[in-house]
Amino acid sequence: MAQGLKKGLFLTFEGTEGSGKSTQARMLCSFLKKKGFKALYLREPGSTAIGERLREILLNFKKGISENTEMLLYIACRAQIVSEKIIPALKKNMIVVCDRFMDATVAYQGYGLGIDMVLINRLNKLATHSIRPDVTFFLDVDVREGLRRSHNTKGYSDRIERRSCNFHKKVKSGYLSLAKKFPGRIKVVSVNKGSVEKTQAVIRGIISDVIKRYKGPDRGR
Repeated sequence: MAQGLKKGLFLTFEGTEGSGKSTQARMLCSFLKKKGFKALYLREPGSTAIGERLREILLNFKKGISENTEMLLYIACRAQIVSEKIIPALKKNMIVVCDRFMDATVAYQGYGLGIDMVLINRLNKLATHSIRPDVTFFLDVDVREGLRRSHNTKGYSDRIERRSCNFHKKVKSGYLSLAKKFPGRIKVVSVNKGSVEKTQAVIRGIISDVIKRYKGPDRGR
């Protein structure tokens, strides 16, 4: 039986490398669809023709990419996915589940690389049309363990993963700072000891409460 929402719901997943956010985002989206909701899974960078080409450059380009270029390319991907995918889906009262969004640039390029936060926030506002997630899940994993998991899963490390452990610790610290700043939006879920299924159960529990506020009358009758 199809279910409708009174308005679109925007969910994002964040985390350091190997946190399992992509798996959890896909699992949640599949779960929501099985429950009859219109849900859309997206990933950043990617999910658009432009975004996927830039993703290849950002993660696998062999030559040097300056820090500012990196930041601007991520912002460009975001601007495209917001206009092409996210805004149209939210206008249709869909649930959008996005693997990374604006917090990633703050954490990675802001806290990690030291790029000016004011500049990043201004560009994020421009790229997102001031759209903010309703709920963001930060999957908290030990940095070294996460990097090990990611490498073992893919069989290689991408350009971002190859950075120093100190860089990744700064990124995690940035995410935790954001969680303290926006406790109503960002939910910290520890994945260090729990199984994939247990982590998903925690996420579904949080979302079920959120959906109650967005859910409209059944439309499938």
